[in-house]
Amino acid sequence: MIDSLEYNTERIDLIIPEYGRHIQKMVNQAVACSDKNERNKMAKAIIGVMGNLNPHLRDVPDFQHKLWDQLFIMSEFNLDVDSPFPKPSKELYEEKPERLNYPQNFPKYRFYGNNIKKMIDVASNWEDGEMKTELIYVIANHMKKCFLKWNKDSVDDSIIFNHVLELSDGKITLDKHTKPLTDSKDLISLSAKKFSKSPKKGKKPYRNFKRK
Repeated sequence: MIDSLEYNTERIDLIIPEYGRHIQKMVNQAVACSDKNERNKMAKAIIGVMGNLNPHLRDVPDFQHKLWDQLFIMSEFNLDVDSPFPKPSKELYEEKPERLNYPQNFPKYRFYGNNIKKMIDVASNWEDGEMKTELIYVIANHMKKCFLKWNKDSVDDSIIFNHVLELSDGKITLDKHTKPLTDSKDLISLSAKKFSKSPKKGKKPYRNFKRK
């Protein structure tokens, strides 16, 4: 008589699916063993099998600690064996992490992003000098590139200068006497080169040959 097939949907969910059902069965067998010496031997054997899945890491102390922690987790913290590392806390493992607040930033000029505003805030607090001047110039150039991604036409430097003045709350002033920013055509061509795909080395570009 042929036994009925056992589907995964009818089986108990694995605690750490990456190790598979056979490892979980070995852990369950170790938990059920009444002889502590035998359990210790079984635990070390299971750790060896788990380590074989990542042979290049199995002898690294930190990785060994991780394997022992995972062994206790798969046993639902019911395995009583002598571990070379402190046994992890079930309460700490089940403790829910603190909720992270989603950043609620709504920049006026969305095409610049939130980081530009942070960079301008940092630059505005720097002491006056060559470093600050160069940093502001780099930020303004990056703003111009971001603007051109949003608006493909050329943009006048005065627009970027006004935006820098506004985003810095009037602390950073740029005008026509400031070193001109990179030309729009150069910024567009640089972006195009960055994202263009070139054929891999050693491979000829595909050509659509017609059969004769």
